[in-house]
Amino acid sequence: MSKGREAFKHIVANLDYPMFVLTTAVADQRSGCLVGFASQCSIDPPRFFVWVSKKNHTFALADKAPVFVVHALRETDCHLARLFGETTGDKIDKFEHCDWEEGPNGVPVLTACDWFAGTVIDRNNSGDHVGYLLDLLDAGRADHAKEPQLGFQAVRDLKPGHES
Repeated sequence: MSKGREAFKHIVANLDYPMFVLTTAVADQRSGCLVGFASQCSIDPPRFFVWVSKKNHTFALADKAPVFVVHALRETDCHLARLFGETTGDKIDKFEHCDWEEGPNGVPVLTACDWFAGTVIDRNNSGDHVGYLLDLLDAGRADHAKEPQLGFQAVRDLKPGHES
């Protein structure tokens, strides 16, 4: 590894990105995954970018889906981070292991989390992840917005359901 790449690796390894769970649905299929690469990218209009690993089970469905729900995880949501980060939809139905309800466009909404929904308006191949630009569809719920967020450093030791 070059000296520049080594420095980059050390810098980003110590950042504390907020963690999210992304859910989506197409017809009768639903899926969800833990997401660490995401950011608001516009205030007006309200837009959000979220990236999904190409190795993730959710990717195949996400790449066809018109709507995503993005759930903001709080420090008390480690069990959801573990469920959506360490298990894969290839082997289990994650939604059988958490409380959820049908949300916009039939996309699952995790009832324990704050969330918003977005319509996918663009896709960007970013390397081993694909970025999805979301236009706000439903402002969702913000009951826990003042609670401390769950950050990458708290979940960095999770073992991915699929190697990333």
